[in-house]
Amino acid sequence: MQKNYIYAKRFLKRFISTLLFTFIVTSFICIHSQSSLAASGGRIRGGSFRSPTIPRTRNYGGRSGYGGYGGYGRRGIGFPFLLPIFGFGGGGLFGFLILMAVAGIIVNSLRGLTTSTVPIETLSPRPSNNPVSIVQIQIGLLSSAKELQEDLRNLAKSSDTSTQIGLQKILQETTLSLLRQPNLWVYANAETGEVPFHTAESTFNRISITERSKLKAELTTNVSGSKDNLTQNDTQAGEASQSNEFIAATLLIASRKKLNFNQSINGEGLNEILRIAGSITSNDLIALEVIWQPEGKGESLNADELVTNYPNLKHL
Repeated sequence: MQKNYIYAKRFLKRFISTLLFTFIVTSFICIHSQSSLAASGGRIRGGSFRSPTIPRTRNYGGRSGYGGYGGYGRRGIGFPFLLPIFGFGGGGLFGFLILMAVAGIIVNSLRGLTTSTVPIETLSPRPSNNPVSIVQIQIGLLSSAKELQEDLRNLAKSSDTSTQIGLQKILQETTLSLLRQPNLWVYANAETGEVPFHTAESTFNRISITERSKLKAELTTNVSGSKDNLTQNDTQAGEASQSNEFIAATLLIASRKKLNFNQSINGEGLNEILRIAGSITSNDLIALEVIWQPEGKGESLNADELVTNYPNLKHL
């Protein structure tokens, strides 16, 4: 009986690992390839993913403990996480990166199955931190939305990205700047998902790197209190051109509070999304990143470049 139980666990481990591997490979193939980088951009980022202190508990009765974060101990798999919830993207790159993080947890947890001798039905729940909600909002605006670029430049120059209060101000000012120009919204997409606390930073960074890779250079930056603003001589940009067609703005948010959005992407739905995002309190806001493109004078982002670099955008 014990031997059959061990065989069953090994079979389950191999089956789920194979299933996950097949899914990951297939998803990579299905991701849209991106064109060459079109224009420079700006970036504002701050926040901390430091884990809250967890009180230690004594182990009574001589049983082995649960282990570290997320409770992945020696007794096997507890699945102490929430699967991603995709409000809008329908499994786009943002959702895929979150699912990759969750898949990594599953694979690591399955490693403990072969060493466990306790029946699955006798396993007790694992203690875990509250999940983190990660939100990505992307908007494509007509290039006449020059006030948005100027607002973001000023925020990058003057804001304090080293404090949660400063980040909340940046989030509010950014959403307000976008809300003031609804007649210039052309494309949009918003996605949200939940991941365990201890994988939130890596998931956030993966999405961030994906978005930053679309920029030829980062001209105006304010990252965790460190500011930089390249001059026109540094970028060798030409005179301001009227050929710019679109401005792309991305908000990446990590929040302790779960955010529920309207399922429809239209002008009214985007208005609601921005208002909900802008109302996140400083206590709930863990990290924030704002990326916009183009930033340099004379640079353009035409319709083809916009939809190629941001394939999940939907026409409003």
